[in-house]
Amino acid sequence: EGGAIHVDGEGTCITTEECLLNHNRNPDLSKTQIEDMLCDYLNVQKVIWLKRGLYMDEDTSGHIDNIACYVRPGVIALAWEEDKTDPQYARSQEAFEQLVQETDARGRRLQVHKIPQPPPQLMTEEECLTLLKPPRSRHSARLKAHAALRPWRFDQGRAPGKRMAASYVNFYIANGGIVMPGFDAPTDVIAYAAIQALFLERKVIQVYSRDILLGGGNIHCITQQQPK
Repeated sequence: EGGAIHVDGEGTCITTEECLLNHNRNPDLSKTQIEDMLCDYLNVQKVIWLKRGLYMDEDTSGHIDNIACYVRPGVIALAWEEDKTDPQYARSQEAFEQLVQETDARGRRLQVHKIPQPPPQLMTEEECLTLLKPPRSRHSARLKAHAALRPWRFDQGRAPGKRMAASYVNFYIANGGIVMPGFDAPTDVIAYAAIQALFLERKVIQVYSRDILLGGGNIHCITQQQPK
């Protein structure tokens, strides 16, 4: 589950308790057992556990890639909410306070860069009606017809006015470039400049990605780098 982990390539993994300790993920494994498996499979020596992911990230149970990611070893980009009345503020503050006290597998203190959050992105009635529940069987015309009449809002919590888990740190790192989300919001240009400043050696491309967001997650969630 790629969005549940970020690694620095030098022995450190970062994840969230909200996701990997969720009862719908690994109910028969303890935190220690999960950590041992991460170390074994990812060849890391240390796992940093943030308590929570992004507010309302229900589709992924709080994936790390929506709230924090590595820029390079020892340097992390964090989704940051300035508005103290926003539920995301407490989550961002909690993650920041933990990360600045952490050291990685090589004993380095982490540098944390705050990337501003977009304004709350709310589902519209029209968008909900475009999200159709897929049929359970490809062999049943009746089920397919039934599915076409039942939007996801009745089955997966989609409803007009519901807040989606939008974040600029859900970006993809490519050779020579960064592909980052955009939401046609005033904060787009601010987040773009902040991320470009962190990746001076790469060209940052911002892509309007609300259609991806509607399905849950964003650009990093639907991509996966390939080893050389």
